[in-house]
Amino acid sequence: MSINQILAPVQDELQQVEARLRQAVQVEYVPLANVFELLIGSGGKRIRPALSILATKFHPTKSEEMFTLAISTELVHAATLIHDDLIDKSSVRRGSPTINSRWSGTATVLAGDFLLARAADIAASIENFRVMRIFARTLMTICEGEIRQDFARAQWPPDRAEYYRHIESKTASLFVAATEGGAILSGAPENEIAALRAYGRNLGMAFQMVDDILDFTADESKLGKPVGSDLRQGTFTLPVFYYLEQDAHARALGDFASVDIERLIDAIRNSPAIAAAKAEAQRAAQTARDALAIFADNIYRRALFDLANYVIERTL
Repeated sequence: MSINQILAPVQDELQQVEARLRQAVQVEYVPLANVFELLIGSGGKRIRPALSILATKFHPTKSEEMFTLAISTELVHAATLIHDDLIDKSSVRRGSPTINSRWSGTATVLAGDFLLARAADIAASIENFRVMRIFARTLMTICEGEIRQDFARAQWPPDRAEYYRHIESKTASLFVAATEGGAILSGAPENEIAALRAYGRNLGMAFQMVDDILDFTADESKLGKPVGSDLRQGTFTLPVFYYLEQDAHARALGDFASVDIERLIDAIRNSPAIAAAKAEAQRAAQTARDALAIFADNIYRRALFDLANYVIERTL
């Protein structure tokens, strides 16, 4: 099932999100406005705003608050893409030149910071203290996670616990902000808020695990970057940990700096580590699906359920 089919129940709302996102990134300074328009206009699956909307659908919710949360979460995501491209030295994003390929590092960081501030400003208009606190903590978590990863690069042997902390902060935290925030705005009871929080966390963990698998298995033309880019930069992801567990020779590797990176990427790509990593991602997705059991069966619950399947099966 395609992502458009899965999100069909909220397609009208997502179309409004697109229009509102373009309005949200209109700024007076033309160069800044142009890069934001290009970034937002290049599309994306809009999973985070979709989660924000779907999480509000189990109880009556003010539409303006729903849209505000959806737009805020997507702007935070867009800001993290700007920062990620700079950190990874990526020159292309969704077929378009990245901001860092045209601007200085300082200007690129500030562009990402501007979007984070814009997202916080929009979120604050909800005037819901609990949602605002979740939002603020999410921003801190994302930033702390990126700093921790930067200091942990190429440390040998790699720390698997640090990997889980990183993907929770980098990806799962924003999924949680979307689902938990939506549940709170809908006036859901605490057990349903907890269920949607658990759903968002485990879906986000599964999503990032699959991203890390695709970094080894996807076609470079679709990735838009070399296979194994994370490993080339000294970032160790789930397939690497399984490879180190399963291969006696790999466990005997010395310092990362002495490793033949091309041979290691090829070995991981063709090893049982890929299947093992995918099995773990599937378990996380199943935990997300299990969290939905508290809700009555309807088109929105089914969309959330199918989204967990999509996350695992996607090819990019």
